[in-house]
Amino acid sequence: MSDEVASTPVRGKASDESVTLHIQQRVRPEALGRYEQWLRTIAARAAAYPGHQGVHIIRPTPGHNEYTILIRFASLADAEHWTGSTERQDLLAEIADAFEHEDRFHIQPGIEFWFTPSSPAQKKPAPWKQWLITTSVIWPLTMLIPPLFKPLFEAVPLLGTWGISHGIIAATIVALVVFVIMPRYVQAVSRWLFEPR
Repeated sequence: MSDEVASTPVRGKASDESVTLHIQQRVRPEALGRYEQWLRTIAARAAAYPGHQGVHIIRPTPGHNEYTILIRFASLADAEHWTGSTERQDLLAEIADAFEHEDRFHIQPGIEFWFTPSSPAQKKPAPWKQWLITTSVIWPLTMLIPPLFKPLFEAVPLLGTWGISHGIIAATIVALVVFVIMPRYVQAVSRWLFEPR
């Protein structure tokens, strides 16, 4: 039976720091179809809450039945708003009998969102690997994105003023990193990144 609220989250250090809700749920084999439908429903409901920045679902490999769900929020307060909501508790009650045992649930700060092993058999990546992956994504973007915006800044001088142009470029780079590049990049190098225990 699953009751995530009963678990004790590891809280972020700052209330205004982006955080990731990390949930692991082991589903009974006979309930997988019903669970998948429920998962789509609860993911859509969570997306409607303030501060929601995306969800990443890591499905089990053949022969296993543990799901990992990573939901990113803009702040700890936003994450707690969702985890403490009546709507979420009602949805959990609907699927409680589908779990083999109580799920694991904690909140991670910052970029740890991308470096969470999908299986207990994997180690968390070494800090130097996290640094290398993050740098290898951001470095080329800082060289490629500014020239792409140059025609726009020349056509609309207001957008090209100091501060405004930096904000536009930074927002574009962050959006590309969070929503486009990192989910695919981390998956592509997962064998190297997540070593077995």
